[in-house]
Amino acid sequence: MHPVLSQIRDLLVSLRLTVVLLVASLILVFVATLAQTNYGIYTVQEGYFRSFIAIWHVGPLYVPLPGGYLVGGLLFINLIAAHMYRFKLTWRKAGIFLTHIGLILLLVGELLTGILQEDFSMQIIEGESRNYSESFQDNELAIIDVTDPEYEEVVAIPESLIADGESIQHQALPFRVVPRLYYPNARLQLRSNVPNPPPAPETVDVGRQVVAFEQPITYRQDERNFPTAYVELVGSQGSLGTWLVSTELQAPQYFDYAGRQWKMLMRFTRDYKPFTLTLREVRHDKYPGTEIPRNFSSLVHITTPGGGDDRDALIYMNSPLRYGGYTFYQYQMDAASDLTVLQVVRNPGWLIPYIACVLMGLGLFWQFSYHLVGFLRKQRRSAA
Repeated sequence: MHPVLSQIRDLLVSLRLTVVLLVASLILVFVATLAQTNYGIYTVQEGYFRSFIAIWHVGPLYVPLPGGYLVGGLLFINLIAAHMYRFKLTWRKAGIFLTHIGLILLLVGELLTGILQEDFSMQIIEGESRNYSESFQDNELAIIDVTDPEYEEVVAIPESLIADGESIQHQALPFRVVPRLYYPNARLQLRSNVPNPPPAPETVDVGRQVVAFEQPITYRQDERNFPTAYVELVGSQGSLGTWLVSTELQAPQYFDYAGRQWKMLMRFTRDYKPFTLTLREVRHDKYPGTEIPRNFSSLVHITTPGGGDDRDALIYMNSPLRYGGYTFYQYQMDAASDLTVLQVVRNPGWLIPYIACVLMGLGLFWQFSYHLVGFLRKQRRSAA
């Protein structure tokens, strides 16, 4: 083997690299825990653990650190290389092999989770039905053809395209969408309540009545940003006007064009399901004579368009509903308003951590038992 390749191999299989990577992972966890107080769990996960390079903000300084993907990837390579060149499969080392295979599966599972997992929420009022969930972080501009009362054709434009400011043309729309101004976070106030309001932009509908004030982006776990934009619609004969759209506006704005009726709104990104959940009952039980919660539960009814499934399911704490590739957790509720909020998670690799933990447990049990049996045999020989 070439001397350079030999040195690279020795580095990849060395125990020193393992120790360095484990120390780096401890430092990363420590720094990310500190950063969580300012940036929230989601931002820390994306910036520290699901990246190759993490940037640690220390006052005015920006300190680069190896991210979770880099540390985990090198640990994965280190384990594989060590088993290829240093370890030999024997009964004595079988437990170590099983333990390391479990650890490798944990690393692979975290990678798949970071790439494939989707987190949404579903808010349902008692008696209401929903066939979609909404993203916790992502937003979209929805332009909907509502001409047919029985059918809606939806064109959803991701927030990232609005932020880019480029003209957007979709084959289902007879006009172009031209973003004119974008705020990643803003608050709206009635123009009549603002002393000395800025000049009103050339907008139509609700944009003439409110003022948008840009706000700093929030990273707190219990707060959300409200993306706001001014978008102009341009048809074949010229501009149709400029609209103010924001996730803080609950009601859509309507307009007519090309013989059809449209509505437009900025909303949380929706993920439509091939089934429908109907909330039958919300329960918030307490221990008798106290205000201590005993049970949070939602009784839902599952229906599919083809009638293949038509049944009830109970969702409560630590007992989610797994259906159609999704997991529905009891997330929040407001029993006084008959409202429940379900966390909807799609994670194709959710079984991998369980399998990994079983393998690691078996490996540790085998290794301990093998050495214990060997020790007892030595004791018996010594006694004899």
